[in-house]
Amino acid sequence: MSNWKKLMGLMLVLFVLIFVTACNSESASENEENNAEGSSDDGSEESDGDGDSEPFAFSLMANLHTPEVPDEKVLEEIEAATNTDVEIQWVPDNNYEDRLNTAFATSSLPDAVFLKNQTTFIQFRDAIQDDQFWEIGSYLDEFENLSKLKENVLDNTRVDGDLYTIYQGRPLSRQGLIYRKDWADNLGLEAPTTTDEFMEMARAFTEDDPDGNGKDDTFGLTDRSDLVYGAFKTVSSWFGTPNEWGEKDGKLLPEFMFDEYKDTMDFFKEMHEKGYINQDFPVTSKVDQQEFIKNGTAGIYVGSMGDVISLYNDAEAINPDVEFDVHNYVEGPDGEFGVWAIPGYGNLVMFPKSSVETEEDLKKILGFFDQMMTPEVANMAYWGIEGEHYEVIDGAAKTTDDQAIFDREVKPYQAIEVGEPETNGRYEGFFEYAPKAKSEKLFKDNENYLIEDPTVPLYSETFVQDGSRLKQIIVDATYQYILGQTDEAGFQDAIDNWKSQGGDAIIEEYNAAE
Repeated sequence: MSNWKKLMGLMLVLFVLIFVTACNSESASENEENNAEGSSDDGSEESDGDGDSEPFAFSLMANLHTPEVPDEKVLEEIEAATNTDVEIQWVPDNNYEDRLNTAFATSSLPDAVFLKNQTTFIQFRDAIQDDQFWEIGSYLDEFENLSKLKENVLDNTRVDGDLYTIYQGRPLSRQGLIYRKDWADNLGLEAPTTTDEFMEMARAFTEDDPDGNGKDDTFGLTDRSDLVYGAFKTVSSWFGTPNEWGEKDGKLLPEFMFDEYKDTMDFFKEMHEKGYINQDFPVTSKVDQQEFIKNGTAGIYVGSMGDVISLYNDAEAINPDVEFDVHNYVEGPDGEFGVWAIPGYGNLVMFPKSSVETEEDLKKILGFFDQMMTPEVANMAYWGIEGEHYEVIDGAAKTTDDQAIFDREVKPYQAIEVGEPETNGRYEGFFEYAPKAKSEKLFKDNENYLIEDPTVPLYSETFVQDGSRLKQIIVDATYQYILGQTDEAGFQDAIDNWKSQGGDAIIEEYNAAE
């Protein structure tokens, strides 16, 4: 009997094992079937209605401003936050246009292409009009964050009224002056608020021994061979000169055909004749221009007010007692203040139809850039990882003191930012150096006094083809006038030469396009 009981017990155990194994097998089969039903054609799994759980893969090309391709630590954080797999083709900035043109000519552009400036964008206008890039204006309202982009900046990139780009925002005007505050205090001078006071500061810094060393070894304004980003264009704004082009008698004309442009030339000619400016400024490099104010030879620098931090850091190493300040508001002879503006963007990103073949893929890429305009991702791209690359102080981002790490791991990704702090919510920078912090506020103050270029959204084929060559005629004549090498009649001859070589066509084309 005992053997019989043992046999029955073994049979019962065997039955239970068979039953459990069969249940598990059936359950596994059901799971496999459910997984197969839930899979997309490309093998990626579907999530709970929020889109594919597999990262969306695409490629982009961006310009690299650092010596080395960046570490991917920050990129991996961006990819995790946006559920993407992004292949970035980094191209050194100094040969970016060549690489871009080659990729375009060989139909090998990536899915998203950054254009580094307005000039590059204009060069692609024919391709845009030939329907080789996606028009995206009709899609922006579908995206919560992209729809926040500034309409006036978007308008500056439209082609025939249509939108093909997402922009990377830039302050509309950083222009103003940086000056030696300790010199001004020594001579009892305040920041100049008129062009006459500016001339007086330049005179005093030249003639009144501002550094108190008893030597005639200083001068007022340091400038360089650049009529745009040097001092000339900003001072010209103070005199009321239009920005590149302006309207006279109902017609668009170039800035150098306005009386205010000539008034500015006369102003610089006086400074040059009296020695208030470096005598060889038409052939002075930016490095040499800045060296004059760093080493205590000159006391005024007109350009981007944000340069004050780098100027101070180098100047303080030479003279620990040096003091700088920044200022923007200088009225012209008419009692008004104006300052020239850029179009409000730096890099632009476009989407070639040769690589982005479907509307579905376009929307996924636009979705990535929409997420790039959230504070979380915008801060990653611009500042890096909080606690590692930056810390938040008083609602602003203070970067790590290890500049090498920041440059290696973060700085390159700033090139793929879209929007600006007002639209993407990223932190502004925190600056311990008071004049630098002040300059950031003055950038915003400048927006109350902007002189816009009315031709930014317009197109002139002759300007695209010959504009640079023709502009050199006016640049040369401007310097010759300031240096006393030509007179008013000679400058008019240069204008007539500009007109005859294609300038008249540019005037006609811009006015027809308006």
